[in-house]
Amino acid sequence: MEANPKNTFTVKVEDGKPGKDGHLAVGPVFRSVLAKDGFPQLEADMKTSWDVFRVAADKYPNNQMLGWRPLKDGVPGPYLWKSYKEVYNEVLQVGSALHELGVQPGSRIGIYGTNCPQWIVAMQVCNGYSLICVPLYDTLGAGAVDYIIDHAEIDAVFIQDKKIKEILSPNCKSAKRLKALVTFTSATREQIKEADQNGMKMYSWHDFLKVGKVNPRQPCPPQANDICTIMYTSGTSGQPKGVMLTHESHAMYVKGVDLFMDQFDDKMTTDDVFLSFLPLAHILDRMIEEYFFHKGASIGYYHGDLNALRDDIQELKPTLLVGVPRVYERIYEGILKAIAELRPLRRVIFNALYNRKLASMKSGYSHKTASPFADMLAFRKVKARLGGRLRLLISGGAPLSSEIEEFLRVTTCAYFIQGYGLTETLGPSTVCYIDDMSLVGSAGVPATYTEIRLEEVPEMGYDPLGVPSRGEVCIRGKSLFAGYYKNPELTNEAIVDGWFHTGDIGEMTPDGILKIIDRKKNIFKLSQGEYVAVEYLEKVYGFPPLVEDIWVYGDSFRSNLVAVVNPHEENTMKWAESNGYKGSFSEICKLEGLKEYILKELTAVAQKNKLRGFEYIKGIVLDPIPFDIERDLVTATMKKRRNNMLKYYQPEIDTVYKKLEAQKNAAKAK
Repeated sequence: MEANPKNTFTVKVEDGKPGKDGHLAVGPVFRSVLAKDGFPQLEADMKTSWDVFRVAADKYPNNQMLGWRPLKDGVPGPYLWKSYKEVYNEVLQVGSALHELGVQPGSRIGIYGTNCPQWIVAMQVCNGYSLICVPLYDTLGAGAVDYIIDHAEIDAVFIQDKKIKEILSPNCKSAKRLKALVTFTSATREQIKEADQNGMKMYSWHDFLKVGKVNPRQPCPPQANDICTIMYTSGTSGQPKGVMLTHESHAMYVKGVDLFMDQFDDKMTTDDVFLSFLPLAHILDRMIEEYFFHKGASIGYYHGDLNALRDDIQELKPTLLVGVPRVYERIYEGILKAIAELRPLRRVIFNALYNRKLASMKSGYSHKTASPFADMLAFRKVKARLGGRLRLLISGGAPLSSEIEEFLRVTTCAYFIQGYGLTETLGPSTVCYIDDMSLVGSAGVPATYTEIRLEEVPEMGYDPLGVPSRGEVCIRGKSLFAGYYKNPELTNEAIVDGWFHTGDIGEMTPDGILKIIDRKKNIFKLSQGEYVAVEYLEKVYGFPPLVEDIWVYGDSFRSNLVAVVNPHEENTMKWAESNGYKGSFSEICKLEGLKEYILKELTAVAQKNKLRGFEYIKGIVLDPIPFDIERDLVTATMKKRRNNMLKYYQPEIDTVYKKLEAQKNAAKAK
């Protein structure tokens, strides 16, 4: 496959400007080469999210649309499927039932649960009947759900069975405003009675379909500028923010992906299958699914256990996989483990084939033509581990290391690309081009309906007119949110002169290739007045084999950095065995010897990367339990909730600082 052979990805539409009269310096404005003459117009029958589905249901009525694995005695069976026509008919029945309840156009409808066909039916009901879809992260507890139901003034909620208890919890006081709860499957008599006592009518899915069937009501299609969804971002601090997204912006995303894919010979077709496991309440998965609907392709949902995702992959055999970096890190670790178990000679052969194919790809060959011999001899087994049919893997949510991206581009026998975006930008604002190795390690170039520039961040020393060009990533274009719900002040703070300020720090090449290197808000000042860019340090310190994850902390009253480390279990147990220690993983993590060893490893990393003295970590806390959502330490997209982490680990951090102070005083006494 040959894509964009001249490597011309962008056009510069404005020059950079130095800071003047209180205005910050800004870098040049870049736009996709696909929009060099202006943003493409939408077709007449493709102006809303409802149009995307309605047209597909008419064009591909008998195609498999939504698949799921029913559980029998806790064991998932083969995938069952609903066609586009079947889903469309369900949408009409559910929409009619909501109308019968008195739910009017413009009302907010919540969806609370893991990905499944009912989730999509409820979403399309909102689209077709001019209702506003308000997804609720299935990992949020009753407190956040209570806030969103009240803030968005939600009238009804479609809900997964096991989440009913969250809505009926005494902590969810705002649930009393709900007209109805509609379960994805069924509810117990006790739950129905409890809901009734709280003034809510609860329906099973089957019963709700019957209400709509006997009271039919035609769709009430939305206008392009109507709000399609209010997507609450879990945020790293404070209450969730309601991001308002229009129907037109959804349609433009789909059109933009279509134009992007049209450049390549290997296009998406009705035969493609997507495995959905990232939360549908997260913009990335939702927009991928909307594109698949447009193509008349199929979407199969994981059966609910991320630890058993490989089983779903083998059963579904998807052609597209979309994940966050942690997903690909696990795939990478699994492949490396399998390689380590090979006989020495076979390991040498594997590495030689890898280096040969990598060299060919770097010289300009596509992944298909770089080394068919290597694919047949070694990499077909990697492909088989991923179902055998994967053609494209996409990573988003956070930067993935260049090493892992390069490895997966070579070994999976599939295209692999990264992208960058936020809920406020409907997902990918930049995207890499397939088979172009010059983009490895980057977030790519502007998407079809996006313009990007960098803005000066003087307190961090980032200058968009310097070399390299660095600054806050600012985005303008058609795929942009309409504002934060009920929060005009925050909207005006985020969007200035049409530019959305992302809070992310980027580095940009002279031809518009973007790399995300830092986060503007995640900086703090130490007592000696030095600023610390914490996300950058966490990337640097995450490389030692014994470090699974790390949170770096410091404050303005102290001169040293400390950290909480999640040790890598398998590598830690190997270290313990080689050093004569016995016990469980939790017991090993309590050893002072392990702390000292990991601290030395972190110091070695700091020296290798030429970090400044104040960027060295001087003390650590070891936590054998990974940073998790259950303890509210990370968001549903695995971003660190730093304020919550500080509260949770405060006693241990204080102990580390006291120990460092004692060591300092002891050194002075000598």
